[in-house]
Amino acid sequence: MSTYWLDRVRRNHALEHATINVMSKKHKDFSAQGNSTPWGFNLNIYGDVSDEDVSSAVQTAYDRLQAGEEKLALHPNCGTVLLTTAVMATLAAQATLSIERRRQNSPALDLAVLTAALPVTIMAVFISLVISRPLGMTLQANYTVDPQLGDLQVQEVKAVSPSAITRLFQLLLGQANNQNVNSFK
Repeated sequence: MSTYWLDRVRRNHALEHATINVMSKKHKDFSAQGNSTPWGFNLNIYGDVSDEDVSSAVQTAYDRLQAGEEKLALHPNCGTVLLTTAVMATLAAQATLSIERRRQNSPALDLAVLTAALPVTIMAVFISLVISRPLGMTLQANYTVDPQLGDLQVQEVKAVSPSAITRLFQLLLGQANNQNVNSFK
């Protein structure tokens, strides 16, 4: 994929986050999930938010990013942060279990290895969780969002039908009982 297309995704990703951040300040019982493409972003909102509120939030987010408010493009629940956390916790657990297996000269991961490794594994995973959030935010800021919108323009904000992915995230975000799901492109 060319740099041009990646840059477009990163700028749309920044506007997606900025929109969610703007909306979060106005709507307290608000949950959202989005994804960005070179052509824009999709936003799934779980809660009672009007089409006008979404359009207004996109424009406000755009204006604030254009005015230099770069931190608005960062979000602590971004997939970049979540993926960084998952990878680091997994690697920490695997490393401690592997070290203990070798220490015991055990050919397999058995109950003795698991029992002996448990306290160190818990500590290693805990440390990785503490470290992964700021690392994920740094990765997000440097690689997955670009708050310098350049020539990016908001063409339109339109409501669309919730997709199967939206319904999956509705379950994952604990919003299964919330029938009010609005999707926008």
